[in-house]
Amino acid sequence: MTSRFLFLRLFSLLGLGLALSLGGAAPLCAHEMGAMQVRVEFSKAGSFRAEFRLDPEHAPPLGGAAPFERTRLGKIEGITSSIDPQLAQFAQQVLEGSRLAFDDREVRPERISFASDPTDPNDPFAAPPRPFLEVRGKIPAGAATFSYSCSLPVGKFPIAYDVEGRAEGSIEWQTAGDAGKPFSFAPSDEQISLGSVILRYLGLGFTHILPKGLDHILFVLGLFLLSTRWKPLLAQVTAFTLAHTLTLALSIYGLVSLPSRFVETAIALSIVVVAIENLFVREVHKSRVALVFVFGLLHGLGFAGVLTELGLPRRSFLPALLSFNVGVELGQLSVLAVAFALVGWPFGRAAWYRRRVVLPASLAIAAVGLFWAVERFGG
Repeated sequence: MTSRFLFLRLFSLLGLGLALSLGGAAPLCAHEMGAMQVRVEFSKAGSFRAEFRLDPEHAPPLGGAAPFERTRLGKIEGITSSIDPQLAQFAQQVLEGSRLAFDDREVRPERISFASDPTDPNDPFAAPPRPFLEVRGKIPAGAATFSYSCSLPVGKFPIAYDVEGRAEGSIEWQTAGDAGKPFSFAPSDEQISLGSVILRYLGLGFTHILPKGLDHILFVLGLFLLSTRWKPLLAQVTAFTLAHTLTLALSIYGLVSLPSRFVETAIALSIVVVAIENLFVREVHKSRVALVFVFGLLHGLGFAGVLTELGLPRRSFLPALLSFNVGVELGQLSVLAVAFALVGWPFGRAAWYRRRVVLPASLAIAAVGLFWAVERFGG
């Protein structure tokens, strides 16, 4: 390996670290839950209850008038001197921008009020409970689905669903301004059997690569271009798989996380580095496998971001996580199989293969990766 390439690799890795550090992403932290969290419960008696846990300190500047009790959805009860005015105003703005619908028909709740979790009287050091907004109402007769949307610019927020008679709940992530995804609240476990969970998350993992994961596809193609022989290719793929499996699990369990903007920027830079390396080396070395492992850690954080947004069933958490990961692997192997069938097997041993295929394809992949890195870091 030439000294020129060693400098290039060092420079690329330093650039990757600089991109992360400039964004203040150095410390690892738990997943940010956003300025609000929503939980909706459905009872067999035909009623629903929604909790809005609000964090006005982390909400964007919203402006508006002083808090008042009446909103578009109804009057807020329980606003007293003990309620922080900033919280009361934020609650009023959330309600003004909220839409609760059954079978896509908006409903007005019967009661809106502030409530608090009970405190432990035996714990003298317990902090005072933070009030949350509680919304109650009736489920329209014959309704089968519920959806919630919020037009307030609060970014992404989680919605947890609990159905009486259903053994497990569901968590979805939603972006403010988007139409709410319909949730079926039928009190039956048949639709969420273990087999259904496995098939669903297997499919989600596969489609995250094919056709949705163009950045991951280009990274895998970058690995393929350096060597069409299966043993070196398998060494790279195994290192990549072990690495992204590790960070995917750690991130989903809340042990490791980075802001998505910088994870996506780092993934784009990893594509650039791998593609540029193909221009200077002709075979897979141990250093290449180690480099792929490091980049696999970053890609795992990207997979975790997607899976967090999709939500994981609480009772079948581990099967869903493993199924998603297997789906990702099947997608990557499919990319390699197609590349080998179309390019590697018929042309891989040709004298002109490196000059006409590896070099121009690697340059193209590096250019796309660099464009993405600039776009994502600037966005």
